[in-house]
Parts: sequence; structure tokens; C-alpha cells
Amino acid sequence: MEKLNEQIKTYARAVNTLKEAVEMPFSVIVRDAAIQRFEYTFETMWKLLKQYLKEIEGLVCNSPKSCFRFAFQNGLIPFGDIETFLQMTDDRNSTSYTYIEAIADAIYRKLPAYLKRMELLLETIRDRQ
Repeated sequence: MEKLNEQIKTYARAVNTLKEAVEMPFSVIVRDAAIQRFEYTFETMWKLLKQYLKEIEGLVCNSPKSCFRFAFQNGLIPFGDIETFLQMTDDRNSTSYTYIEAIADAIYRKLPAYLKRMELLLETIRDRQ
């Protein structure tokens, strides 16, 4: 349980740094920084889910999408949000192409919606502890 609690704290810090970047006035530098913060927030999110599902639910998942599906099945992700989490995974995989302006801009525009889901997931996990 100690490892899970530490991962919750790490994820909460990552969410806060993403929120800070999303709330800043737009510039190319802010966009790029926000995307990088999205990358590491996403990584901490799915690894937290992996640990939570293993420790609390007794489930093993080894990829972001499988963790999101198990999280959905176990009520951690609301019905209407599962597709967003799956799309988030695809966008995370596309961030290596952020040197292409159109891709960077498209991902950046989605970050406020992604942040809301990430915050809700954090709240849900904390409530279940």
C-alpha cells in the first residue's frame, strides 16, 4: 500500500504541473512545455492505475489501454470517458511528432479536457482509499 500511496502523490504533483501549464497564456514554448507535462502526467497516470488495479482489485494490466479498460470495468473511469482515455493514449503516442505544428496544436487543444479527466481519476482513486 505504501507504493500505491507514493504513486498517488507523484501523480497528484504531475497533474498540478500540467494544470499550471494549461492555464498559462498560449505561446509556442508554453504549448511545447504543456505537451511534455502531458507526457509525464500520462505515464504516471497509467502506472498508478496499474499499481492500483493490482493491489486493490487483484488485476494485472501491462499497457495503458488495458489498464484504462480495467479501470472502466471497475468504476474508476465513467462510462462516457473511456473513449477519451483511449484517445489520450493515442495522442501520447503521437507526441514524438510534436515538431509537426499541426499535431502539436491538435494535442495542445485537447489538454484542458484531458486534464479534467485526469483530475477526476485522481479524485476517484483518493476517494476509494
